[in-house]
Amino acid sequence: MPETTNAGRDAAPIEINSELLAHAHVSKAWPFEEARKVLSRLKRIPQPTGSIIFETGYGPSGLPHIGTFGEVARTTMVRHAFRVLTEDKIPTRLICFSDDMDGLRKVPDNIPNKDMIGAHLGKPLTQVPDPFGEYPSFGQHNNARLKSFLDTFGFSYEFLSATECYTSGRFDATLLRVLEHYDEIRDVILPTLGPERRATYSPFLPISPATGKVLQVPIIDRDLAAGSILYKDPDTQKLTQVSVTRGHCKLQWKADWAMRWAALGVDYEMAGKDLIDSVRLSGRICRILGRQQPEGFNYELFLDENGEKISKSRGNGLTIEEWLSYASPESLALYMYQSPRKAKRLYFDVIPRAVDEYAGHLAAYPVEDQAAKLTNPVWHIHEGTPPQADLPISFALLLNLASASNSEDRSVLWGFIQRYAPEATPETQPLLDELVGYAIRYFHDFVKPSKQYRAPTGKEREALVELDKRLATMPDKILAEEIQNEVYAVGKEHGFEPLRAWFQALYQVLLGQSQGPRFGSFVQLYGIENTRALIAKALE
Repeated sequence: MPETTNAGRDAAPIEINSELLAHAHVSKAWPFEEARKVLSRLKRIPQPTGSIIFETGYGPSGLPHIGTFGEVARTTMVRHAFRVLTEDKIPTRLICFSDDMDGLRKVPDNIPNKDMIGAHLGKPLTQVPDPFGEYPSFGQHNNARLKSFLDTFGFSYEFLSATECYTSGRFDATLLRVLEHYDEIRDVILPTLGPERRATYSPFLPISPATGKVLQVPIIDRDLAAGSILYKDPDTQKLTQVSVTRGHCKLQWKADWAMRWAALGVDYEMAGKDLIDSVRLSGRICRILGRQQPEGFNYELFLDENGEKISKSRGNGLTIEEWLSYASPESLALYMYQSPRKAKRLYFDVIPRAVDEYAGHLAAYPVEDQAAKLTNPVWHIHEGTPPQADLPISFALLLNLASASNSEDRSVLWGFIQRYAPEATPETQPLLDELVGYAIRYFHDFVKPSKQYRAPTGKEREALVELDKRLATMPDKILAEEIQNEVYAVGKEHGFEPLRAWFQALYQVLLGQSQGPRFGSFVQLYGIENTRALIAKALE
């Protein structure tokens, strides 16, 4: 399986001036805080590779999920911040590493041909057939899915396959060091295991010559001079001697992670909060192998709509493709940038807010000073050169236009937009036109099926009649804020307490949903007569 190098675009040159550099060294944006840790490491530890190596790891036992993308996106942000701090004078590399030599432990829930895959349990993922019938193996299929998305997003990275690194001999020298320090490494891991597992644990997992499976068997003897181990084959019961190099063995997880750090000279790798203990233990093993463990931090995990951790094998939560059906890659990158140490729900209902927050940060960027720009997420998302864009209306408002008009016709939505911004066209506002398409898809799949209108109560009916009267007297060119003031006034005069109950009633009765946009802005965009028609329909 060939190694893919220099995938995606090359890291673009960075223009750095003295003001940018001065603010970068004190910026509280988390990518700069992480980059300063790598800079401090550079001053303490020699770099045998000649470059600073950033790494992300991927276990291709299931289809890639958004958390995988998030790790690459976040690491890219740290890498770019480091390049700024060092004035782009120190070479950097980002390695995306696939643990595709792991044995398949269970059949994922979200794939076809499960029975076929079940017959290959225990084999390295690159030796398991592709259930989709598109690639030589399941591991290669999932690797291709990951690389395809990373390339689409434009990441600059090198893709490494564990299978290729093991079988090509790239890891051989470090594997022999693991054999040399076999007992020390076992001493690190054994206290963390139960009695049964402790009795059989070995950092080396031989690949069975007979079945091709990754074997978890006790090691009877080791031959350092020959670079081999001796074990009893569980199928033949014969003593079998096998080399630890050239892909005849692989390592257990924590020893494998440490070996990779040492072999590749990794300087930075982040990991999920669930791997805190693994990072600590792998760090100890890495030091035994003669290298300092990488810098990094532990991010919080993503949760599905039920508050459960998202999983590749279960396929819960959002997929990369699903997010990109309803919003841009940049909005997804913003979601990854925000509060990485805070657990967040990753489900469809977070998309509209992410889209509008991205647009808001993009609009604010041109008028911010240099210090504020470095804490603006779009600076990190776009590697210091965010595009210019100032959308006349929000994504949330577009969704409510689609909801109120029950239209999935782009031209209908553009008709409303041009009522508010006559100079806007799909050609002059391509980002807004893109959002129109996203809004229509999101409305069709999520808003429309869940719309539930209700009849107004007596109190709400009286307030709606009064609001209709006031709307009837308003001029066509009235400002959204003036409309909003009148809506407030009607709610107060009819005794809604809290006033939020009045607006919730408007959304439920007129739009068939529990929440909505700023109502004055909606009326201005949708049109006074159209809004009065909604009220008339509700009153009927």
